[in-house]
Order: sequence, then C-alpha cells, then structure tokens
Amino acid sequence: MVDLAPELSEASRLRSTDGTGAKGLLRLATAGSVDDGKSTLVGRLLHDTKNVLADQWAAVERVSRDRGFTGTDLALLTDGLRAEREQGITIDVAYRYFSTGTRNFILADCPGHVQYTRNTVTGASTADVLIVLVDVRTGVVDQTRRHLAVAALLRVPHVLVVVNKIDLVDHDEQRFSQVTEQVRSFTAGLGLADVRTIPVSALNGDNVVEASANTPWYTGPSLLELLGTIDPVRADKDERLRFPVQYVLRPQSAAVDPAHVEYRGFAGRIAAGTVRVGDEVVVLPSGKRTTITGIDTADGELEQAGSGQSVSLRLAHDIDIARGDTIVAAEGAPGVVREADAMICWLAEVPLRARQRVLVKHGSRTVPAIVAELHGRLDLGSLEAEAVDAFDLNDIGRVSLRLAQPLPLEDYGRSRAGGAFVLVDPQSGGTLAAGMVRFNGNGSGPGVPKLAIEWEI
Repeated sequence: MVDLAPELSEASRLRSTDGTGAKGLLRLATAGSVDDGKSTLVGRLLHDTKNVLADQWAAVERVSRDRGFTGTDLALLTDGLRAEREQGITIDVAYRYFSTGTRNFILADCPGHVQYTRNTVTGASTADVLIVLVDVRTGVVDQTRRHLAVAALLRVPHVLVVVNKIDLVDHDEQRFSQVTEQVRSFTAGLGLADVRTIPVSALNGDNVVEASANTPWYTGPSLLELLGTIDPVRADKDERLRFPVQYVLRPQSAAVDPAHVEYRGFAGRIAAGTVRVGDEVVVLPSGKRTTITGIDTADGELEQAGSGQSVSLRLAHDIDIARGDTIVAAEGAPGVVREADAMICWLAEVPLRARQRVLVKHGSRTVPAIVAELHGRLDLGSLEAEAVDAFDLNDIGRVSLRLAQPLPLEDYGRSRAGGAFVLVDPQSGGTLAAGMVRFNGNGSGPGVPKLAIEWEI
C-alpha cells in the first residue's frame, strides 16, 4: 500500500544475490506495545545471524557501558535515531537487511507507542510476515489488538506472535498457554489465515535463532527456523498489470537518444502484475486500448517486467496520457468509480467527521473527495462496529467516500495495489488515513459498485 522506494535498490540486490533460489526474499515487520522488546528481538536476530559489522558492535558496546548496563543493549542496533536513543523508544520505522545461508530478509522495525500506529501501518503494508511481540507478563493488550486488526485489514499473509520475556516467568508453560489462548480468542474474529505463537526471550536468545533447552515443553521451531519455512506470498505478482504513470518521457533532441528521436515513454513503477511486449492494455480513466511495443530501463530494453520494477512503457498508439493515469491489463480491467466504501485507519490528531473534505491519493493520482458517511468504528474488544460521530487518532472504521473525479478503485481483497489509498489533508498535505476499498461482488467493471452494508474486516 505504501511506497517503500528507499528500500527498492537494496531489495533488488538481495534478490540478485540469492544464489540458492530456494526461498528468496522475505519481507518482515515487527509490531507490539511499548517495552515488549521489539528492538531487542531485532538486535538479537541481527547479532546471532552474524549480520552486525565489527564497528557497529563496538559502538553499541560503548554506548551500553556509558549507560551503565552490565551487558550489551541489543536494542541499540536498531534504535538509530538520536531521539530514540535519548528516550529509549522507537519512533520511526527502521529498515534492516540481513541474510542467512538460505534466505534474505528486509525487516521493518516499527514503533510500539500508540501515537505511532501510522508507522506500523507503513511497515506492515508490504510485509509477508508480521511479527507481533507480547510481554508474557501482561498478555494481549489494546495495542496488541490494534496491531492484529491492522494485520487483518492489510491482509498480511502470516502473523507470528512472539510471547517475549518468557525468562521473567521462569519459562512457565502454563502462562505461555494462557497468552496463546488470548491470541487465538481475539484473532478468531479477524479472519487471519495463519497465526502462530512462539515463547521467546529476546534478551537471552531463547527460541530466537535456535531452540532453547529452557523451554523443553515447546517442541515447535525457533523464530528464525519458522521464518525459513515460510514462502513469501507475493499476491501482487499474481495480479494483473497495474502501472500508475509517474512521468511522460519525451526527449526534445536527437542528442538525447539518436536512435529514438520520436521517443515517447511512460515511466513509473509496476504496482502489481507482469507486463510483456505485445500485451494489450487499457489506459484509465479514459478507457483507451493499445498494445505494449517496448519496455525500457536504465540498463536497456526488456521483453517483460514484473511487480516492483521501475520501467518506461512504449505504446502502439499516440494516446493522451498524463501523470496520474493508470495502465492496466486489458483482461479484467477495472472500471472507474466516483463512490467507494472503505475501511480506514485514522492517523491524524484532528478527528474525522462526516462531510469532511479530503484528498484521495491512489497510485500516482490525487483527487478531491468528501467523506460522505462514517458507518462505524471497530471496537477492539468485541470486534463489533460502534456508532460514533467522529474517528479519533488510530481509530479503525468504515466510511463512504464521494470522489470529485473517477478513480480505478478495486476491492482490496482482490488487488492490494488497486484497492489501497491514502487520505491527505487538502490544506497541509499531511497524511490523514490509510484506506482499503471494500466492494460487494468483484468490485470491477463499469459503473458504481454497490456499497457494502455489513461490517467486515
């Protein structure tokens, strides 16, 4: 949903160096309440998989001594911002790259404080696996429920609940079972496909990289072993082409490219699917049809390209296309709509009220809109909808949108690229909410889809 451009070049490098090809690249995100040990867990993973440089480790040891710790504070490997180090909390998404002998990982270490839930949405939006930490002593709390609900909204394929600090309850199996039951009871109503729990001590390394002798009653895999068995579910690879146009390339001089004096290409990043030379496509919102005649990159021409690649497409017909238009596969092309039903996570300090004016950013296109109706807010305890007059910071709820201009919106359950959007403040340009479109039926084709009337995660 959220563009992670800073990681793209590194992600490409990791893909290209995956010599085994057995499992490939896995995208991870961490979440959990404050002080549940996310940064320590990430630090432990980096250290025990030997992905920490000697000078980094020396710096962490030095800072740990300066703070009076008897051991090394592994959290410092990820809490890189000065403000985080001073406050002892994580306030931004910290991306880390590490590898084992069989797999490469991109990990988004998300902040735990409730006011930074927006960062968790960012980190989890492209994750194959969400690792949710729970303090074994406190069990499932409101922030845990909120993060699990976000995972359900974003349809994260795999959720691993790490029950941390098991050493502080003397590795008690009964307490772990109680927390596991809390997790199962809550997630049963969310519709998450794959949820597993693991007893861990991030500080001591129990069940992080290797199985621990301190928990003989736990016969499952360690966290890293489990991550090694999960195949990334790249839904965007299986979807049909979705290509938001970012730039129109029209060199004005033969000196730019003597072989392509009349060159006209449409540049952007493939949001979903695959494109091949010869494919028939549709340009939205105009609905004009054409054929792909060339796929260009900085390294030369390609016969095909896939999700995540930045390319320039050449077309057979001279169609009026501008930034914000979307090139899609002709087969199963979505219609354009001016009304939509959606689930949103409200990320602004100022409350959302009905009839409020916003901007809807979908792909590379931004259009004015009105939040026509607030259908209800998700109660994190009962998972029921409750009627409210406004959505406050971090509320999750269902709304109806009325758009000033048509957009090719799709049901998020069918297409993450086509169904994800961001609400933006028209005055400040700040992000207000992350949204996922919900349509009855298949959500495609011409006309306005029927708005859903039932509560649905």
